[in-house]
Amino acid sequence: MATETGTAYVTTPIYYVNDKPHLGHVYTTMVADVVSRYHRLRVDDTFFLTGVDEHAAKVSDKAAEHGMSAQEWADNNAKAFREVFKRLEMTNDDFVRTSSERHKAKVTEYVAALKKTGDVYEGEYEGWYDAGQEEYVPENKAKETDYKSPVNGKPLVKKKEKNYFFRLEKYRDELLAFYAARDEAGNSYVQPGARKNEIVNRIKEAQDVPISRTGSGGWGIPVPGDAEQTIYVWIDALFNYLTYVDDDKRRHYWESGATHFIAKDILWFHAAIWPALLMALGKCEGYGWVWKKSVQDNQLVYAHSYWVSDSGEKMSKSLGNFLDPAAIDNTVNEFGLDALRYFLATRGPLGTTDSAFSGELFAEVYNADLANTFGNSCSRVSNMIGKYFSGKMPDKGEYESLPTEFYTPINFHFCDLIETHTERLQEQYSTIMLNLDLLSAANLARSVVESVDAYIDERKPFTLAKEWDKNETEVGVILGTCAEALRIASVLLWPFIPDACETFWERIGCDYTQQMKDNKGLGKLDAWTEWGQLEAGTPIEKGDPLFPRYQTKD
Repeated sequence: MATETGTAYVTTPIYYVNDKPHLGHVYTTMVADVVSRYHRLRVDDTFFLTGVDEHAAKVSDKAAEHGMSAQEWADNNAKAFREVFKRLEMTNDDFVRTSSERHKAKVTEYVAALKKTGDVYEGEYEGWYDAGQEEYVPENKAKETDYKSPVNGKPLVKKKEKNYFFRLEKYRDELLAFYAARDEAGNSYVQPGARKNEIVNRIKEAQDVPISRTGSGGWGIPVPGDAEQTIYVWIDALFNYLTYVDDDKRRHYWESGATHFIAKDILWFHAAIWPALLMALGKCEGYGWVWKKSVQDNQLVYAHSYWVSDSGEKMSKSLGNFLDPAAIDNTVNEFGLDALRYFLATRGPLGTTDSAFSGELFAEVYNADLANTFGNSCSRVSNMIGKYFSGKMPDKGEYESLPTEFYTPINFHFCDLIETHTERLQEQYSTIMLNLDLLSAANLARSVVESVDAYIDERKPFTLAKEWDKNETEVGVILGTCAEALRIASVLLWPFIPDACETFWERIGCDYTQQMKDNKGLGKLDAWTEWGQLEAGTPIEKGDPLFPRYQTKD
């Protein structure tokens, strides 16, 4: 996550272009987007990277099936990924294509350096190959799964070929020491922590791994000095995190430590092979910056679980049960983009348990968390301000000069919110977000909204307004306090539902959206969550409901 210097580097895995994007790709990218938006909100210099992995054998196979070259097929599907991410308003700062000259040149440079030190060497491999995952599987692991892929159940293939190898075994002890140091610091390299033990135990038995293949038909990056060998797709892909920031303008992002969001099926590559490659490259002349202390201390791999269907089966292209771009578009058209963002970020499989995607649950979460809370509360308060104060922000007064009983909500003590300038609320929110607990962060923000509703139910401004001459000041205090609390809640909710929050800001006279544009996309979390931003007399627009309640259809 962000370092003390206020820099954040957030990545997704790069996605195979053998087919169109689906829910799994959208989910990981959406999570990374929410986290990146949070960092920008707190004024961190943030770089968010996603993209596509093109040099897979199944990409060239798929292209051949359709009578196209591998490059043509990759171009078409890379475009599809870009378009989907653009429609979903992802805020990535760059988009990886492993067929780009920039990437190929850098990967060639890194592998040449590793060959020079002897950490990459020529040898012969014989073993089991998972074609679907494009992964070599050790004999003991293959036996455990009855020589079938643990992902798609298809038979593993026995292969024997000349390859170049990376000396992973050489880095066993260094990897284990790295894990131990991170654990001792209370900052596990692999999160959630429950996934770590499996990786550590496997590292203890790690053998050298092949990093090249033959028979690619020229699709891929040649091994430096050996045009007959192509760099193995997974090594090529892992290096993307480095190739796209390896220049004078971007290298500080890498040196701050990256947060890699991935799915659990590719954890081994990211949790063992990747750091070992960095250790080895960091020993090469001119590459000491690759594995400096700040990288070791702050780099993080977060491996989430799967989306599954109602039957409990993993959603994937190979199984044919995934939500494709058309289905995702239909969901956005029905509920709005913010609804999809919120649901994926808060109900997705971010932990160690798979999550089921169903229309019924989506509608339930939409109504409970968005329509009936934030959307309803914003309408409720703005409508009463329109009715009782001609659409102008009432004078909520100063805490010190008002009777304490004006501030007695049931669930949330506004006196405390005012007195501390929300520092504790904001600090708690930031701690949760930095721990990547997106559901708890959203719930904390919503607790402020729920407290507004509880405060209104308790103080009953609509009843007090019936004796206007007597209660005008108190009604103003109640509604002004509620509007101010909703403003603060909207700032905390912005990474999750940015479109709705920006609409609300416009309605209450806050120019936060423009401030972010003027400040290179960065917000002002500390300043915007201080109490007292809404001045008396500010126009408060009612507008259409931010989240109209969804009526379940037959």
